[in-house]
Amino acid sequence: PAGIVYSARYVCSLTADVHRTLLKGGWAGNPRPHLRLLYEAAPLAFIMEAAGGGGSDGVKNLLDIKPTSLHSRVCCFLGSKLEIEDLKSYGNVQQHSKRY
Repeated sequence: PAGIVYSARYVCSLTADVHRTLLKGGWAGNPRPHLRLLYEAAPLAFIMEAAGGGGSDGVKNLLDIKPTSLHSRVCCFLGSKLEIEDLKSYGNVQQHSKRY
């Protein structure tokens, strides 16, 4: 939609994937609720927003989610605001597992 061609790259390291996203654009994420909100997802969403991007669980902004426990886990998508809004427009992009 943005008219930009991205290559697919998945390093399987959250820090490396987000770093590449900051440098090259696009989005990085995990559609399954594996990342802890307080220790992984929200801090990276804060960094992305400070850089002009955003973070979402596929439905709402990661920084707007109130944790239900110390180790609450969420789906996590991080990238440019345009890419995250486009991703959310696809509908249900979360892949919920019954229990982690």
